[in-house]
Amino acid sequence: MAKNYWLVKQEPETYSWADLVKEGKAAWTGVRNFQARNNLRAMKKKDSVLFYHSGKSKEVVGVARVGKEAYPDPTATEGDWSGVDLVPMKAFNKPVALGVIKADTALKEILLIRNPRLSVMPLTEAQFNRILELGETKL
Repeated sequence: MAKNYWLVKQEPETYSWADLVKEGKAAWTGVRNFQARNNLRAMKKKDSVLFYHSGKSKEVVGVARVGKEAYPDPTATEGDWSGVDLVPMKAFNKPVALGVIKADTALKEILLIRNPRLSVMPLTEAQFNRILELGETKL
């Protein structure tokens, strides 16, 4: 089965990479956008996920993996929403700022630039690997 690659966005004031590392895993819930929900549902166990701090810092800071595939979001009081569990893998040696991503021609088609409001998005393997390279990080 082919491995998929993803990017999730979160404001660090609400839930940061450090929080994920401290807890050892997190239920990725509370997503209330249909496209992002469908992306959560497409995630498979062991898929790689870039963790992006939105808000003021706007940078990729770590790599997680999907620990549990989509399940009904327990925080949803109405509607058909899903969550997944994420497990931290590795912090970036050098965070990759949004400006660096925007300036990199290899990343010109990344959804982070084309659809910046989307909180859960797929990446190509090439995009994922390029961001790792920019972050001076190896898995």
